[in-house]
Amino acid sequence: MTPMAGLHKPSWLKIKPSFGPVYSDVKKLIEDLGLHTVCQEAGCPNIGECFSARTATFLIMGDRCTRNCRFCNVDSADPSPPDCLEPERVAQAVKKLGLKFVVITSVTRDDLPDGGASIFASVVESIRRTSPACGIEVLIPDFKGDREALDNVLHVRPEVIAHNIETVPELYDRVRPQADYKRSLELLRYCAESDKELVVKSGMMVGLGETTEMIVKVLADAADAGCRIFTIGQYLSPSQNHLPVEKYYHPEEFADLAEIGRRCGIPHVESAPLVRSSYLAHRQFESLGLINRHK
Repeated sequence: MTPMAGLHKPSWLKIKPSFGPVYSDVKKLIEDLGLHTVCQEAGCPNIGECFSARTATFLIMGDRCTRNCRFCNVDSADPSPPDCLEPERVAQAVKKLGLKFVVITSVTRDDLPDGGASIFASVVESIRRTSPACGIEVLIPDFKGDREALDNVLHVRPEVIAHNIETVPELYDRVRPQADYKRSLELLRYCAESDKELVVKSGMMVGLGETTEMIVKVLADAADAGCRIFTIGQYLSPSQNHLPVEKYYHPEEFADLAEIGRRCGIPHVESAPLVRSSYLAHRQFESLGLINRHK
């Protein structure tokens, strides 16, 4: 599908950045500790708001990904070896920021035997030691379907485990050719069945050429797999080297998709143009009426 002629970014996607002193403090703390955030690496449009609210989504295992998804702004190159001290530095940042809820994600590390699952587990355990009341969400890759690796993450019992479907299965070959839709669904289902207290979460972008019928099928599949939170946001092309935007959805269309998701059986659907998987993640968790199970 070719992009629509003269496709211009609509007014509802134009936000005024907020870069005050708190933003600068958070940015400096992250730099001083030698950490990465997905907010910075993926060029998230909400970075000003989130940093100013003293929140961030930590990106572990470096800033270079072994996959080359055509929507993503994270660098695709040979990654550096894992840093064994990174879990402790993430825990330091969480404590210094005084976070009550934190999201930990990573680049995809297909070069590591377990895909980095053991590093996710170490980060969760480090945060538990220094900030035991902090709720933890992990946004994980698919670990190439390795159940033993996934069990390593489940064993440390984060409050939320997220894995994004990202797009409709019909577009996987073009959008994320190294991923597999069925494998992602099975990961979500396995997590939901392994721990009934665990909140399972997923999400997708729209605007890549999908139809409404395709989106509805994804929502139904996610509900059937046990997802309790689902996020839907507008795809924004990071550069001319990435896939173009095929459609800008109106806020009312996002509201309609949220209602469809709820009718499919997903308790909380966060759907709006600027929604991203980790945006206001603590509010998504709280909306389910749950409390951090490690308090």
